[in-house]
Amino acid sequence: MPQVYLSIGSNINRYQHISASLDALDKRFGDITISPVYESEAVGFEGDNFLNLVVGFFCQLSVGELAKHLRDIEHDNGRRRDGPKFGPRTLDIDILSYGDEVGHIDGIDLPRDEIIKNAFVLLPLFDIAPGDIHPQLGKTYAELWQAYDQSSQKLWPVDFQWRGEKISAHA
Repeated sequence: MPQVYLSIGSNINRYQHISASLDALDKRFGDITISPVYESEAVGFEGDNFLNLVVGFFCQLSVGELAKHLRDIEHDNGRRRDGPKFGPRTLDIDILSYGDEVGHIDGIDLPRDEIIKNAFVLLPLFDIAPGDIHPQLGKTYAELWQAYDQSSQKLWPVDFQWRGEKISAHA
């Protein structure tokens, strides 16, 4: 089974929607690894701050089946797709990587280019998988984070609890 990493973000009822996404992912896939949760400014548009994290798990679904399941979770949490591409989100779940897959698979570009473009994706991925290797670049997420311009985007850890457990804490 391939190791899958997803990015999760929300800037509308953030704590509620992030918790609901974790519930749905845990129910379907079990044994999920959850990064600390970070708050960041909206990128690409003016809007409320986002909460962002990365989740990892092993997956038996195909890339297309997984993408459909994630869209269903987004839809169940009020995600609307009739607005602008860059805008407020109740929930945004993206497949970052799917094992060692590289290329356009089932309509999804893998690995997702946001891994190396956005601190709110790369830092939480580094947090849970520092030694894993980016399937296209051949570098670990620790190496990619170390080389990243960490002053280019503002983000900070926030207090977050899920099912009564502390997932992350403000530094």
